[in-house]
Amino acid sequence: MSAGALVRGAGERVWGAWERFFFTPESTAPLAVFRIAYGIVITLWTLTQLPHLFVFYGPDGVLPTPPAVSAGQWGVLTMVNSVPVLAVVWLATLLSGLALLVGTSPRIAAIVLLVGMVALTRRDPYVLNSGDILLRVLAVYLVFAPSAESLSWDRWRRDREHFWEFPRRAPWAMRMLQVQLSVIYLAAVWAKLQGDVWRNGTAITYALRMLDQLRLPTPGFVAGSPLLVEWFTFGTLLTELSIGLFVWNRRARWWVLGAGFLMHLSIELFIMVGFFSIGMWCLYLVFLPPEGTDRAVLALRDRRRARRADDARPPTEREAATPEPSVTES
Repeated sequence: MSAGALVRGAGERVWGAWERFFFTPESTAPLAVFRIAYGIVITLWTLTQLPHLFVFYGPDGVLPTPPAVSAGQWGVLTMVNSVPVLAVVWLATLLSGLALLVGTSPRIAAIVLLVGMVALTRRDPYVLNSGDILLRVLAVYLVFAPSAESLSWDRWRRDREHFWEFPRRAPWAMRMLQVQLSVIYLAAVWAKLQGDVWRNGTAITYALRMLDQLRLPTPGFVAGSPLLVEWFTFGTLLTELSIGLFVWNRRARWWVLGAGFLMHLSIELFIMVGFFSIGMWCLYLVFLPPEGTDRAVLALRDRRRARRADDARPPTEREAATPEPSVTES
């Protein structure tokens, strides 16, 4: 076989793998579950902005004048710095999150959400954290994803009889979300290894001593133990590296995601990191198996229907259907 034929064969195999990975139709149930979870998270995020909305982003707040932005950067609130416009931006962001939750024109809702989040974050970038950036990035993918195909108000309105079916679509948007998760962890490992405190195993002790950022007091035997600090520091790096690499292996996937869940749970319990851990848990949902998600959603539906049917029966029928406990004579 000639070298040209070998190259063509290899190219065809690579192209075929690319096509299967991004464009072989799959159930849209996992995407719908992700959209619903993201809608809940982004709605909560928007509501948490309300108590300090005018203090952080208003013309009479801590930053009266919007900061200077470079060419190409823009935001509604950097162009119009007023209380009424701020209120409209916040309300539009809230409504777009609710629209994503119920599945009402989710592509348009994601665009409105992006405009609102960019407006708030450009107006006062000093109150940002990694969780805000993560949620904003996830909204980009929902602009292109067919997330209204399942479990949405749009589907109910369009085809009520087949609402509980899950059309198969090309999963390229889901694949990009999956790639995003892997990139987040690999980039985090790379960035951390550029600093001395992660390489020498002391990074965790600094995080646990930021008293103004702690949600719960850190046990002294943890922050003061060089051995435990090294374990937690290198364990964090190993967990993030494992997720970034082995989440693509079906056998290892749930082990590494489980380790990631526990890692983020410990961060969430002790350190105030905004919505970062919650956003990452939401992103984990894009790795749900399509067929298993179909069955789980339908099982929840059937259980809810059975409970409703049981509640609708007269009390006498429910009592008659309840088996009497057996009595064993001694």
